[in-house]
Amino acid sequence: MMEAGIPFSHGTRKWNPRMSPYISAKHKGIHITNLTRTARFLSEACYKAADLVVRAAIRTRCHYMSLYYINKKRLSGMLTNWSTTETRLHKFRDLRAEQKTGRLNRLPKRDAAILKRQLSRLQTYPGGIQYMTGVPDIVIIVDQQEEYTALRECIALGIPTICLIDTNRDPDLADISIPANDNAIASIQLILNKFVFAICEGRSSYIRNP
Repeated sequence: MMEAGIPFSHGTRKWNPRMSPYISAKHKGIHITNLTRTARFLSEACYKAADLVVRAAIRTRCHYMSLYYINKKRLSGMLTNWSTTETRLHKFRDLRAEQKTGRLNRLPKRDAAILKRQLSRLQTYPGGIQYMTGVPDIVIIVDQQEEYTALRECIALGIPTICLIDTNRDPDLADISIPANDNAIASIQLILNKFVFAICEGRSSYIRNP
């Protein structure tokens, strides 16, 4: 964790006082987060993620759990207006299938142009959710400030959230907050790798003992 830069946070002048329980020291004008707490909350979050995989598999009688991601600007209301999102995603998948089979190219030019414009507009949905079929069971948020709208939507819908929180964030907004550097690529990668391992373990445990 130290090598990944997880404990090195923002400057002492730019911080949220609610983060004080998660800060262990100050060094050269920056706050150092408490790695013991980071490890504890990360462990809890991984356990929760793995447990949700098992429960989702039992509920749907499936041996898998679909994972979706958003790494581009999301659309406001994507979750709270799920019926609209779902309709658009269905339309996207249908048009995408027609494009792949070449059906669009066999249509009259005017009809094909209209459908291609629709497809182009629908492709504005972030690539990681284009095949999503329902509201997620849990959401992991890397940048609380950047994804504040998504976080509020999750809270409104009662979707459990796990957030990486730097010293200038609010730890009280997420169900589980993991104090960590949310700017360093190595820090983010290490934590997400932990989640990947936990989710795979949860999936494997269900397959072994359904």
